[in-house]
Amino acid sequence: MAQVKANHAKGSDAENKFCRSMSMADRSGRLLETLDDLELRVEALREAAVSIEQEKETLLELIQSVQNSLNMKHISDGEREELNLTANRLIGRTLTVAVSVETIRNLQQEDFLSKATALIDEVVNKVLEDLGSVKNRLMALYNACSSEAPQGPVDQKFQSIIIGCALEDQKKIKSRLERLIRNVSNADRSITLLDQQKTKPSN
Repeated sequence: MAQVKANHAKGSDAENKFCRSMSMADRSGRLLETLDDLELRVEALREAAVSIEQEKETLLELIQSVQNSLNMKHISDGEREELNLTANRLIGRTLTVAVSVETIRNLQQEDFLSKATALIDEVVNKVLEDLGSVKNRLMALYNACSSEAPQGPVDQKFQSIIIGCALEDQKKIKSRLERLIRNVSNADRSITLLDQQKTKPSN
């Protein structure tokens, strides 16, 4: 009889241990599911922040392109001053929006990013010197970022630099080049329009 009780007790202990083990596994599974859901929300947060960050950069570039537009040279000093005041006010308002999404990089990736940024800035600083040449140069830089067969020349030096950048930085650089090309194209159309107006016979 005592042996039966002892065996029954051992069986109960084994069952309790098994139940506890299953319960811990269930809790662990639920916690893992919660973390998986939170990971999706974290990535969504980062994507939203990146989108806002890109919109901020786009707005700043568009406002500055208005300030640097050749149309600004063909208005009175008073109108130009008023437009610049408005543009500066908009820039100030835009800069009040502070969004920062940090990209994890190693030292080598930071070095490549610095080189890529410096090359783009060097091209942009020559916009007023030769708009057509700058547009072609930007297209060559953009083609270097394309994973597909590009339409046009590719800047091989820039391509080797881009490959060394972090993936998120590659996307940001490509997006920036898209905006720059768009802005330069708009400026080119403005110049063409002005030229056409100059060649029209006066009444």
